[in-house]
Amino acid sequence: MATVAAEARVFLEVRRRLQSALLILGDSKEGGLPMAVSVTPSSLRMQSPGGCTELRLPAGVRLAPSSCRGLQHVPGDGLHLRLHARAECRPELISVFNQSLQAQECCTFYCQSCGEVVIRDRMLLRVLPLPGDNWGALVDEWCCHPNPFANKPLHPQENDCFTGDCFYLVNLKSDLWQPRPEGASVETHHPSSENHPKLTPKANTKVICKRCKVMLGETVSSETTKFYMTEIIILPSERNFPIIPRSQFVQSIIAQCMVELSSARSTFRFTIQGHDDKVYILLWLLNSDSLVIESLGQSTSIQKFPVLEDVLKANASSAWNAVKVLYQPCIKSRNAELSSLWENDISVHSLTLPSTTCLELLLILSKSNATLPPSLRCMNSFQVAFLKM
Repeated sequence: MATVAAEARVFLEVRRRLQSALLILGDSKEGGLPMAVSVTPSSLRMQSPGGCTELRLPAGVRLAPSSCRGLQHVPGDGLHLRLHARAECRPELISVFNQSLQAQECCTFYCQSCGEVVIRDRMLLRVLPLPGDNWGALVDEWCCHPNPFANKPLHPQENDCFTGDCFYLVNLKSDLWQPRPEGASVETHHPSSENHPKLTPKANTKVICKRCKVMLGETVSSETTKFYMTEIIILPSERNFPIIPRSQFVQSIIAQCMVELSSARSTFRFTIQGHDDKVYILLWLLNSDSLVIESLGQSTSIQKFPVLEDVLKANASSAWNAVKVLYQPCIKSRNAELSSLWENDISVHSLTLPSTTCLELLLILSKSNATLPPSLRCMNSFQVAFLKM
């Protein structure tokens, strides 16, 4: 894509499955100016007294100019119109777990925030997905004999890695030859024996990165550790650590978790709760086939339309694959009644993350919402946001 000149702002959302697009053309000057708009299959051109803006679409994206319809001017946004579109490009995902990673492969676990090595050169003999939360009830329902797995947690054996909805379970027994990193150690607090003679020591199960002090996970048992997918990157040991902006990584992981769960379990509503069991966000997945394209121009009012701060630093024009979500914040007792209803609804799935990551995600959603065209920011009582994949 290339943008020439600078005054007009463009927001284009292409829906792959529907083969449709919503185009919003804004002007840097409130009140608007005369504008000549030219739409071709591969580009958009806006000519106004303030200058000329040309936006070339990514390869694989094509518009149908003759299908333009629904032209209207929306105060605060600019011109709205809809048209047919095709987008053949597919997202390049930051995989939550590298599917090309096979058994017998040597891997290294990194802290995503700072790149610190958490587990070095671990040979993974088995990489297995964990069943759903209600797997025990299903066994009871379908088996004619007593459940052989009753009250038996699924813990990985040596050199196993189990994957949950948004976490990994790793057995650290085979790492006994290597001291557990100080940052990944479990701090145990011993109460005074004089004041509490009958109490057993209470362990702080947080697993903390020794370099940046970020919470990476929790210890589940003496041998098993849970690492959150939003905090850890697992790569073959011969590969270098990739530097990925934190906000981009978090929203990509959450977006992929929601897409995978919605596909496998027909679940579209999610509660995002912290490791402290508090609900921070209610999320409702609307669609996962959006391609968002925008030209921000060079005007001083640029902050009205950018969606990602990482994109802003790179270029005034951007295109990304995204999921569209509705959300409600639940911090400081907001939306307490709705949160309670969702928690008691079996069709709502819960995703547990470190509390600081929940707040990061809420900030990402709020920034996305605040920088959308005003008419797209709300739907019913929910706020709208895009999460980049």
